[in-house]
Amino acid sequence: MSQPIAVVTGAGGGMGRAIVLDLSRTHQVHALARRPESVAGLPEGVVVHLGDLRDPDFLDQVAAAAGEVDVLVNAAAIGDPISLADARLDDWTAQLATNVIAPAELTRRLLPGLRARQGTVVFIGSGAGTRPVPGSAVYTASKHALRGLADVLRIDEAPHRLRVVTIAPGQTDTPMLRSGHATTGREYTPERYLRPESVARAVRHVVDAPADVQITDMAVRPRVEINRL
Repeated sequence: MSQPIAVVTGAGGGMGRAIVLDLSRTHQVHALARRPESVAGLPEGVVVHLGDLRDPDFLDQVAAAAGEVDVLVNAAAIGDPISLADARLDDWTAQLATNVIAPAELTRRLLPGLRARQGTVVFIGSGAGTRPVPGSAVYTASKHALRGLADVLRIDEAPHRLRVVTIAPGQTDTPMLRSGHATTGREYTPERYLRPESVARAVRHVVDAPADVQITDMAVRPRVEINRL
């Protein structure tokens, strides 16, 4: 029997890579990333696609290669902390294109196959998708939009039995979080944050849920709260 198919974006980042490693135990995984060095050492059998999620031609190529998909995990994101006062048009365009439009467009392309497989779509959100993050207006707006997208998709695709979930990790030890701390000059203590592998286990829980179950929203937070994002 052939393996189920999974597509994971952001495979070169901390969470995305951990999700690829976990799902590759049971799925044929298509891993999407921008840089070849970021996906070095992935297990044999993982199909790597290198490109920019904002490029429609790249998304078309991925959709054609993956075919009918059982699981789509939209994990790619960028998130420089930028206030409204400091934001420029390019900042808005970059974050909204990567964090909202790209996952929407990839999901649209894979939707016929996901419907056929009664599949699962996972959007990796954030605490910023439900609460304001001071000094980070652009990222917060993008994550609010992503959650809204997921909520509408869940309703629209209910007749096709498509499962749609937003998993909202708290602060996680990833390159994006380290970069944000470096930008603001805040202390970085990795042991205080979630491990990417823990987020991957949350994704696994959703993917392996019984067929009669739909988990719609999941918050995954550090054991000792850092702040209430």
